[in-house]
Amino acid sequence: MRQFYARRSKRKIAHVKRRKKIAAGLLACLVSGVFFSQNALARHKEAAPAPAAVQQTAQTAVDAAKTDKNDKGKKENKRKKAEPAKQQNAAVGIQQKVAEILREHVAQNARKNVLKSHVMKMWPVESKDEGGTLLFSDSPESVTDDGILYQDTVKGEARILYYHLNSSDSDKKVAVVLQSADGQPAIVRVTRGGACYPSPDYLHVGKMTQMAYFEGEAHGDIYIGRGRHRLLQEDMDTTILHPGDLVYGVYDFASNRPIKVSVIMYPADANPFEFLEQAHVLPKDEQRLRGTFHGMNRIVTSSQVYDPAVDGTVYFPLADDIHDHYRTGIDATDGSAVTNYGNYGVLYKLQIPVAKDGAVQYYLSPLGGVYAGAMTVERETTRRRMIETPYGRPYFGDATPPESDATQKAREEGLAILTDTTELTDLGAYDGDRPVTFEFSPPGASNLPINIIMMPAE
Repeated sequence: MRQFYARRSKRKIAHVKRRKKIAAGLLACLVSGVFFSQNALARHKEAAPAPAAVQQTAQTAVDAAKTDKNDKGKKENKRKKAEPAKQQNAAVGIQQKVAEILREHVAQNARKNVLKSHVMKMWPVESKDEGGTLLFSDSPESVTDDGILYQDTVKGEARILYYHLNSSDSDKKVAVVLQSADGQPAIVRVTRGGACYPSPDYLHVGKMTQMAYFEGEAHGDIYIGRGRHRLLQEDMDTTILHPGDLVYGVYDFASNRPIKVSVIMYPADANPFEFLEQAHVLPKDEQRLRGTFHGMNRIVTSSQVYDPAVDGTVYFPLADDIHDHYRTGIDATDGSAVTNYGNYGVLYKLQIPVAKDGAVQYYLSPLGGVYAGAMTVERETTRRRMIETPYGRPYFGDATPPESDATQKAREEGLAILTDTTELTDLGAYDGDRPVTFEFSPPGASNLPINIIMMPAE
């Protein structure tokens, strides 16, 4: 689910593993030719800000875009004539193919930077965790056997995030099963959430699930009688994961009594309730990304008021484990301590105070590589609105050149430069007369960390 800086040796293995999975997903994107849900795009185009003219590319991309037209035409004809590669064929060279896709993407989107370079200082922020319980199920991420992926008992407000790949050789289903933990009838109210249909297109699944979650409204009440089982969503038992498919879902809910929550992978032709009665808990993989975490929301704010006219361009990082620390919790299946590397499933609420006479332009900038997700923005008296990150493109972050060790160190210590190679997605410009609240959650299949950038609006 996650990728971080390759320089961090303790997560190097996870980084390499994820890059291979993302590569497989990107290749599947090429084969299918589908990155977006048209309905989701249509909904967002009505409300989202216009695409930013500040989506940046590396200088090498510009050079690639200037390649001789005849040579480019020959390459394009050759590409069109080639038959689509099959995912299961190891001979296609997935990594090489993805590299070609990214080079073409960079060349096609090469453009001059309309922003001047800015020296940025880190804006001081503080955070506080609050809210209910987060249940996180991402280990084993690649599932080869049927069984219980994660299980724990909760009461009150909770959030479940599940993220699993069918790595078996047969069709499977993944479901979240609810049971009364004390034998008494219980009521569960699903307040928000959604999932993308399973696919080997990992970036698509990651972005569409986030859009479904941020767009999601109340899903109604679930009554759990004595000795009964219920699914968190009824369509879970009709959704098939073919070999190589990824499923990713996030749901907020609340219960009036203690309930046992089980995430299971089971044969496509099996009854989930009957299967659960005889299933066993699957062992964790080496990443150990599952557990129960108390305080599922993180409020990020500042004791200082940002004045764009005085403070200029500033930034603050999210999900870097240096300034924004990862959550720790307990794996309820064995009692071991675990860390949520990436803070997946944590809902951030960004509330930076701004001078009333100031106008601020906000951007999101990926730091670790390819990124695809969504956010929301809300102002007083204004309806909450979703923003794709990036808007109008399936993903971004692929054109950002790697940082030098010195550059990374300077940025982590509070000084960075916004250059013509910095990739940005527009979060909108807002006057300081009314508070602005952004909602953010690290998207599955994307790279972390990210920067939130604030500057004077023109």
